Amino acid sequence: MKTVLTGIKPTGELHLGNYLGAIKPAIDLSHDKNNKYAYFVADIHALNNDAIRKEGAINELTKKIAAAFFALGLDTERCLFYKQSDIPQITEMSMYLMNETSKGLLNRAHAYKAKVQDNVANHFDPDKGVNMGLFNYPVLMAADILIMDTDIVPVGKDQLQHIEITRDIAQSINSQYGEIFKLPVASIDETTMVLPGNDGRKMSKSYGNTIPLFSTEKQLYKNIMKIKTDSIALGEPIPTEGSVVYTLFKAFLAEHDMVEVKKQFAAGVGYGNLKKLLYEVINNDLNDKRLKYFELLEDPTYIDSILEKNKEIVRNQAQSKLDLLKDKMLNH
Repeated sequence: MKTVLTGIKPTGELHLGNYLGAIKPAIDLSHDKNNKYAYFVADIHALNNDAIRKEGAINELTKKIAAAFFALGLDTERCLFYKQSDIPQITEMSMYLMNETSKGLLNRAHAYKAKVQDNVANHFDPDKGVNMGLFNYPVLMAADILIMDTDIVPVGKDQLQHIEITRDIAQSINSQYGEIFKLPVASIDETTMVLPGNDGRKMSKSYGNTIPLFSTEKQLYKNIMKIKTDSIALGEPIPTEGSVVYTLFKAFLAEHDMVEVKKQFAAGVGYGNLKKLLYEVINNDLNDKRLKYFELLEDPTYIDSILEKNKEIVRNQAQSKLDLLKDKMLNH
């Protein structure tokens, strides 16, 4: 039985892109009972973001992520769900891993390189705004993965490099001290969709174009009606290619249900009518989940109990792996 690990960083309010691009695929994956699944909120990783850290709301965002996963159907009896900062062994392990990680390897990490390139382009000091949390991000991520004896890490293509760095660090340690760590592999789901926001660009908080996942019905309706569309006369066929509205229909409907939607586009019923129908589709999908989400947040006793229970389980497992590493590195 293999261990599959997924980390979620609390960086802001969840939106439909988070739901369909990350959370739903992660929960769907856990239905395979041939593997073990572990999910953690990467709240320490979030600290390297100055804006999020200064807002001081990381614990609140963590609760919201937990409520979302539970409301959206995660089986907490079968799957571990825990908070990164509850497991001090992770940060301790990262200190040991740093001694087997070259600066040159971290110099090539995408997030750090992008920050440096942006600074140079703006004629700033190359390391302006770079804290050590950002620079050492891949090492802490390696600790997250290796301490849980992880076999598989589902990631987007932009995260693939972090798995490669983790493998490099693990191989370096294994070659010197024996087989301490498994070498995790990345799992990239090519079918996972990137949702467009209401302006047509990728749905992202940085673009300010998101449709919140757990907004009220009224807010959801308003956000959907705000989607930018071309001016097309009633009765004129509406192109599906590149249409944000059509893409959102596809994200929420099965293929056989899309037949009727395609007919509506071809008949030119108008974007106003299509948006109203889209609202009904998305609201029907989210309605019960939304109610459960707010119930969990209103009384977080269940969330707290799951985090507390899993904290002890994960700490015990993590300590065993950390003790093995410490013994080899300090007494080899």
